[in-house]
Amino acid sequence: MSFQAGAGLGQIDVGGTPAGMLEKLTILAHARPDYSDAPISRFVAFVNPAEITLGYEVEYDAAQGSGTTNSRMEFKKIKPGDLSLTFFLDGTGANGRPLDVQQAVEQFQQVTGYNGDIHRTNYLEIVWGTLQVKRCVLKSASIAYKLFRPDGVPLRAVITAAFTDNSDDQTRVAMAQDHSPDLTHQRVIKAGDQLPALCAAIYGDPGLYLRVAEANGLDDFRALPVGSVVYFPPLEK
Repeated sequence: MSFQAGAGLGQIDVGGTPAGMLEKLTILAHARPDYSDAPISRFVAFVNPAEITLGYEVEYDAAQGSGTTNSRMEFKKIKPGDLSLTFFLDGTGANGRPLDVQQAVEQFQQVTGYNGDIHRTNYLEIVWGTLQVKRCVLKSASIAYKLFRPDGVPLRAVITAAFTDNSDDQTRVAMAQDHSPDLTHQRVIKAGDQLPALCAAIYGDPGLYLRVAEANGLDDFRALPVGSVVYFPPLEK
């Protein structure tokens, strides 16, 4: 699915890109954290950004023993990624497209900012061309007004915005595919599930079933109730 800017700011047609019309970067606002609702509002770039910056940060535990000259970097987590871009708004009419700069700025703030109905900022999707749809929230923004009419009405503005990744728990876990035995797992018991076999699949060692049974307070690990949830904590062999 692609989104194209219409004649006015915030108007989008769904479908193929019409001849002579450039596809514009679009920010869609949602009220639900799982993005299952239809967009409640949207912001369409007046001019597509010339540059998009994606940033990622990996966090390690750099514990170092006394008297040593180096440290082993133990992986902790990958922090949510950031996306930075700049929107240029031109109300001079130089390109043949009229634009109310202040109205465009207010629309950006309304789409990306605080939503009183949900008591927080909107959940956002950034869509453009072949780039993967990015689910995110606004992290920071600054607005620089560059040109004014004699009566003080702004004619040009530059919005610099940073967004950070946002995913609901189900989507995040599915994307991460965390199957490492040093993480906490949980399984919903199905008919025929046996604790030793589950331990073999998760830890690579069926002999850890007694420790898992103890962690879950199970008196009889042989009769696991169907539909019950069993937690598999981080365990060392």
